[in-house]
Amino acid sequence: MIRFLVYLFLTASVSGCAQETSRPLPQLKRIKQAGELRVVTRYGPSTYYESINGAVGLEHDLAELFAKRLDVKVRFIVADSAKQAIQTLDEGRADVAAAGLLVDAVRKRKLRFAPPYRVLTEQILYSSSRPRPATITDLADGVLEVSAGSSHINTLKGLRRSHRNLNWQVNFDHDVHELLFLVSEGLVDYTVANSDQALIMRRYYPKLQVAFDIGKTRELAWALPMSEDASLYDETARFFREIKENRTLDQVIDRYYGHAEAFDVALDRSLRRDFRTRLPKFRPLFVQAGRQYGIDWRLLAAIAYQESKWHSTAVSAEGVRGMMMLTGVTAKQLKVTDRFDPAQSIRGGASYLRQTLANMPPEIEDPDRTWLALAAYNLGYGHIADARKLVAARGGDPDKWIEIKKVLPLLGKPYWYRKTKYGKARGRVAVHYVNSIRRYYDLLVWLTEENKDGTMAMGPERSRAEGV
Repeated sequence: MIRFLVYLFLTASVSGCAQETSRPLPQLKRIKQAGELRVVTRYGPSTYYESINGAVGLEHDLAELFAKRLDVKVRFIVADSAKQAIQTLDEGRADVAAAGLLVDAVRKRKLRFAPPYRVLTEQILYSSSRPRPATITDLADGVLEVSAGSSHINTLKGLRRSHRNLNWQVNFDHDVHELLFLVSEGLVDYTVANSDQALIMRRYYPKLQVAFDIGKTRELAWALPMSEDASLYDETARFFREIKENRTLDQVIDRYYGHAEAFDVALDRSLRRDFRTRLPKFRPLFVQAGRQYGIDWRLLAAIAYQESKWHSTAVSAEGVRGMMMLTGVTAKQLKVTDRFDPAQSIRGGASYLRQTLANMPPEIEDPDRTWLALAAYNLGYGHIADARKLVAARGGDPDKWIEIKKVLPLLGKPYWYRKTKYGKARGRVAVHYVNSIRRYYDLLVWLTEENKDGTMAMGPERSRAEGV
């Protein structure tokens, strides 16, 4: 009898262990054990794209931060459409969709969205070559086309309840960025895009214009599969709460949109014109200096455009002169004997920027390192050091450009500059200087990458599609 009871006990124990081991691991634990976070995303200038420094983009950077938090590597799965990204998630081939997805009631039926991290509007876009539609009723004067699978279709269906004459065509051949290009070229009358997409793409397509907003504001968020297991969802919620509180989210967003809001149609058109007519003469000099000093030649060209609009004989009221607007003292230090010689000026400017980058404290990482170096190129490093101290005294992060650009204007006010080592500075001008160079650089990258392989360029570096 005793042997029989022992047998029953052991059998129950083994059976219990078998049931325990057959139970699926919680999502978060499985990811940590595998050492890999699978993220489905989409190509696009605000999601994920390839740059000269590797993959970048808002969704890319956030996913990398989340993977770092989990102490795992991230594996990106690039989908061609919103539908494909959601399908990849549904089939269990990805853990998270960081694909520029807007939250709507239809998607919420089958997906679990993490807390939203950005609020956008949906906008009607048209070409400046045609009259601006002022209301939804005016859209009847043309054809409104929307990319298949876009969440904008759900918004339009809602608007049709109060605007019965609202009609649109679903385009199965082109994604939102291709439609924006076609609109700018006058080949499509109208389309719908979110405000981030419009903001970025208007830099590259100068004829592209915003007519008006439609519907309510929309939330941008990561999507997870529907599951009773909340371990991964809870961790993403904590992640977004923390990066909002410590302002890391603001810093990442500023990286991609901080300079985009300074969009100036006239200046961007001027750069496009000068890119064709003036830059070709000097481009080999920028390329040569870029190789010599390890700097993207397009960044050097962007600095020169801000400084002189690529005029080698430019002279400012302060006496700085030449393509890179070097002072006499700086030119002497760099052994530039003729500031009007474009080769010497470009080489000197590249050397000075390289020195400025090298002088930055090692804890400052790119891209902030580059933006701070540009500000120092304009103001001198001493004033940037003063600004960093002011940021630290106010409880901010002195290694982040988003913090520095807030205090730089204070260096023009007596109350603040009297407390600094290097005194008064035109900090507001320096902020504008950096933002302008960032904008010019983005456009130069776009122009030099566009159609290089015979296909339509779709982003700061060529991309295929993006979420809506």
